[in-house]
Amino acid sequence: MSTRDVPLATAASQVVDPEGFAAEWEVWHRAKDARLAAEHGFLAITGLHWLTVEPQRVPDAPGVWSTGPDGVLVELDEDTELVVDGAAVRGRHLFGVLPERGGVNAVWGDAVIEVARRGGHDIVRPRHPGHPLRTAFTGTPAYAPDPRWVVTGRYEPFPEPRPTTVGATVEGLRHVYDAPGRVTFRLDGRELGLTVFNGHTPGAFTALFTDATSGVTTYAANRDLRIDAPGPGGEVVLDFNRATNLPCAYTDFATCPLPPAENRLPLAVEAGEKIPRERGPVAG
Repeated sequence: MSTRDVPLATAASQVVDPEGFAAEWEVWHRAKDARLAAEHGFLAITGLHWLTVEPQRVPDAPGVWSTGPDGVLVELDEDTELVVDGAAVRGRHLFGVLPERGGVNAVWGDAVIEVARRGGHDIVRPRHPGHPLRTAFTGTPAYAPDPRWVVTGRYEPFPEPRPTTVGATVEGLRHVYDAPGRVTFRLDGRELGLTVFNGHTPGAFTALFTDATSGVTTYAANRDLRIDAPGPGGEVVLDFNRATNLPCAYTDFATCPLPPAENRLPLAVEAGEKIPRERGPVAG
């Protein structure tokens, strides 16, 4: 029996207007795709370049790049200019030591040169608005939104945040996050849980996961579910209709983390975003 044949526990067991629910989801999904395909969004990246102490030229970016104890350095060619933090720079420019998961965007004409640090390594990623991956983008396929995939869970904080090392879509790369706790919930008659990381707003979380659809109808490596801050008593709402692809689902120039090992759900979550068209045909 498919999970679609089994009633799922809804967030508050209230009657939901299907048309209104679908319309709200559509607005959210279009906005998500618009951010992805923004002028200098992830679909505009033309390359991922790992810096070393040895100076190197980077395709689609000006100058000669290197890194060392003092951080990232670029030596620009004569008559070449970058704009960094609103100021024009020429010649030799030291970006300095970047924090993990931090970065700086340097403007070069209509392009942006992202200088960042990922997994303990300094990288350069040129972002050009004319990149074919961006200009040909037509949106992300997804399952039809269904209120049955909205469930109530409970946030259970760890006594102390747990440093959690996970792999990445780049072979050999590791990411370390502090996991503040775990979210437990009931789905398809099963008691399940997801280790969560801190989200993009205070008190919120993000849960990276895979499930039985991964590599079949959804991206094999990961999907991301954002969860709002808990209510009284630790109650949270998980809307799997809003499970999204990370940038690595669209481009090989991303360094996305993989989910913790315990975050593989033993059922098919037939909700949220599917494999992008850019990665090939989507089953189902």
